[in-house]
Amino acid sequence: MKCLLRWMGFCLILLSLSVLAAGCRGSESQAEPGKVRDVAKVIKVDVVKVTPGPIQDVLVLPGETEAWQDVMVAADKDGRVEWIGPREGEEVKKGQLLARIDVSSLKTIISRAEASAELTKDLYDRRKTLFDRGIVHKEALERAKTDKTLAESDLLKAKVEYDRGFPHSPIGGMVNYLHVDEGEFIKRGQPMVELVNVDKIKIHVNVPELDVRYLNKGQEVMVTVDALPDLRLKGKVDFVSFKADPATKTFRVRVLIENPNHQIRPGMIARVAFLRRLIPDALSVPLFALQDKGGERLLFVEEEGIARARTVSIGVIAGDRVQITDGLNPGDHLIVTGQRDVEEGMQVQVQ
Repeated sequence: MKCLLRWMGFCLILLSLSVLAAGCRGSESQAEPGKVRDVAKVIKVDVVKVTPGPIQDVLVLPGETEAWQDVMVAADKDGRVEWIGPREGEEVKKGQLLARIDVSSLKTIISRAEASAELTKDLYDRRKTLFDRGIVHKEALERAKTDKTLAESDLLKAKVEYDRGFPHSPIGGMVNYLHVDEGEFIKRGQPMVELVNVDKIKIHVNVPELDVRYLNKGQEVMVTVDALPDLRLKGKVDFVSFKADPATKTFRVRVLIENPNHQIRPGMIARVAFLRRLIPDALSVPLFALQDKGGERLLFVEEEGIARARTVSIGVIAGDRVQITDGLNPGDHLIVTGQRDVEEGMQVQVQ
């Protein structure tokens, strides 16, 4: 019995030693990660060397396209429309007949005026012959001359009134809209045909007062149209207003562009890029490198393996780059990858 008790005690001692050894090993394994946490974390970054270069100060403003010429041809006489020539969408030349209005009643007036003009001319010729012979006085000749002039004037007036029944195109262009139909009775001044010339396009933009000083007549600009995103056109400043709009305090500027294929139509939204100035030796950085922290604009540079924060001031923004006017020096190693993971004084490794 005693031997059995001694054997059981020996087994309990061995079991206790095993549990104690396992606890020690667990403590050692838990302590090892603490050694890794004590090692400082190094951030991998990419850097670019800051060098001066040219940057363009470009002002982009929206505007609406307008036809080079936009004319509404109105009726110059009361009457019924007998005939309409060109239809909507057709091209017309300057001076081309557009329509005919019934003016048959004026033919009788013209015939009478022609007869009267012929009669007074014959009378004047006879009086002139008699005056040269000394048979009639000068007063009779003057009266004949006056009658002749009045008759010729009446004839010319009748012909002008007759011609008003045949409206002609004042410009070359396209028929955009017909306001009347054949057989319709119209009044003098009523719109008949709308004509547009889109060989050139006008764009009016409103330029702020601080920027108008950079613009001059004849200056080249770049134009894009929202409806035609692949189209890039060169234009010229045609007019710069000398007086600001009192409501908006902006100046109206007119830009002209060529439109030989008639791709651009009046009423489209266009954007005009004006070059205000060229800065030849600007320090510029990618926009994505700039950070805003607590209202301050920051850039990070690498100095001997350490990240340094720079508070900067910005100038011109051109595309995806921004000019830095203060806080950055030529030759600095600007961090452009990993800059959002670093803080002032952190160790970095340049890839």
